[in-house]
Amino acid sequence: MSEEKNELTFWKVFGASLLAFVATSVLSVIIFIITIISIICSFEFETETIPQKSVLYINLSEDIIDGPLTSAMGTLDPMTFEFTEPVTILETLTAIEIAAEDDRIEGICINCNGMGTISTANIEELRRALELFKESGKFVIAYDDMYTESEYYLATVADKILLHPEGSLEWSGMGMTLSFYKGLMDKLDVKAEIFRPTVCKYKSAVEPYIRTNMSNENREQMNTLVNSMWDAFTHDVATSRNLNVEDLKRYAENLEVILPEDALNRGMIDRIAYEDELYDTFYDYGVEYNGYGGPNAISLRNYVNAINISPLRVSVGDDSALGGISEPLIAIIYADGQIVDGNMYADGYVYGSRLAAELRQARLDDRTKAVVVRVNSPGGSALASDVVWREMTLLQKTKPVVISMGDMAASGGYYISAPADYIYANNLTLTGSIGVFGMMFNLEDTLKNKLGITFDTVATSPSAGMVGIFKPLTKEQREAIMVSIDEVYDTFTTHVADGRNLPIEDVLEIAGGRVWSGVDAVKLGLVDEIGGFTNAILKAIELADISDNYSLYEFRAPLSEFEQWLESMSTSATVSLGFGNSIYFDEVKSIFIENPMLMTNGGIQAIVPGNMHIDF
Repeated sequence: MSEEKNELTFWKVFGASLLAFVATSVLSVIIFIITIISIICSFEFETETIPQKSVLYINLSEDIIDGPLTSAMGTLDPMTFEFTEPVTILETLTAIEIAAEDDRIEGICINCNGMGTISTANIEELRRALELFKESGKFVIAYDDMYTESEYYLATVADKILLHPEGSLEWSGMGMTLSFYKGLMDKLDVKAEIFRPTVCKYKSAVEPYIRTNMSNENREQMNTLVNSMWDAFTHDVATSRNLNVEDLKRYAENLEVILPEDALNRGMIDRIAYEDELYDTFYDYGVEYNGYGGPNAISLRNYVNAINISPLRVSVGDDSALGGISEPLIAIIYADGQIVDGNMYADGYVYGSRLAAELRQARLDDRTKAVVVRVNSPGGSALASDVVWREMTLLQKTKPVVISMGDMAASGGYYISAPADYIYANNLTLTGSIGVFGMMFNLEDTLKNKLGITFDTVATSPSAGMVGIFKPLTKEQREAIMVSIDEVYDTFTTHVADGRNLPIEDVLEIAGGRVWSGVDAVKLGLVDEIGGFTNAILKAIELADISDNYSLYEFRAPLSEFEQWLESMSTSATVSLGFGNSIYFDEVKSIFIENPMLMTNGGIQAIVPGNMHIDF
């Protein structure tokens, strides 16, 4: 009897537990589905009503990026689980152009008080667009609590610059900082095998692994680069503010601008004011009060949504979105990120085969009359760059191709740009770096001394297996690798000479891996003209002999937003878990994260240093 009661009790407990488990599981599924629906719904952005007598807010807390994101995960705030929609630089420039003619917009406020994403080149392009906007007679006002130099550079386009009474304006000059890992690698017993042509003495991407400081050649090119960029920077500021360039340089050298009063007394700002006093300035220009404590205003993102100016977006192999369009088409193609081998989409990377496919589709589409390629890349895989170069060459033979360079179009980024009909760069664009290198890491001593792991091999030939990783390279192996390196460099320089119609002797003189600013690249013939994205589109229209009626389209990843979100979650989990917990691997991880080429690319590289930071 006791056994029966025990059995009955067991089944009661088991049944209750099972029921509770099922109920909890069902509830979890329901919550998950509701969460997913909420996430998906968050991609739908409301169309904003634009009030009359409004100010358009360009707030640097918003992300202004080069091209549309591939992964939706980049728009997710992990704290709030809310999605934000970045604005592309093309959308921004178009919005400013339309706002100049929009009777509802009285002017623009540049609110520099933010931590959003915007590159130096895009600040320069935004500044140029605002200069054109002012020709409409409408106002531009800038406000910030604390101006960084890049924010101030943008602000100087404004009719009036306002600064918070307890704020500051950074004005200390421009510098470039490189990180070096030789000391760390010595501690870890990691040996770097470096391969670069002797003439590529300026190809400094390898230096962090073999030196503790800059070489004389690298210091020379960095000094030239930073001074060229600083000259362009101060020239624009001086012109906009009616100041003297030499005075501005002296202010930076002597740190003469510390307090808001310092900036005001030197003519660098127009007024010290609180944000509510900024509103009073709007009202003076005709902006109306909204009844809720401030002026009628609309954000850049909401304005872009309201006027519906985003280009059509198509996927490789699927151009159905273009089916009903009768006017000529201009394709906008993005090379935004490090160039790697493969046929995928991922934010921050340019997959060579995928980009080549986009160029091929634009070439074969009879409705597409011209192509604009926005290049913002430090380079990467030499093989992937050549795959793209081939398609660029074929495309250029059939229809006009115009390059718009962003922050950088260097090394492999320049390799793929060279065949174009016309190249635009910004003054502060980092370009050139015509050179190649190869690099391997020998981990034999690391694994033996730090982890106690050793290797032994049988092979059919001395070069079979993981040569260079778990045992040193032989003299013959090094010589064989250098043959390939020299061949790629010869190919690179020949492509540049052919694409730019320059004598090979002239190319070799300015190559060697040397990096140039946009303004210097024009003088050297590597770039045709200083200008931005809009200039490139207008040039493409001109070269294709298109009338005023045309449509733009961009290529995008073929995955849905939800699929991209799931893929991004999976990718991020792999990255975060893949290095293990060893202190040594944590240290090595920091190197690889800062220089992802070492993890993603094999073979010969055409890339600028991934650890170079431009400091304002």
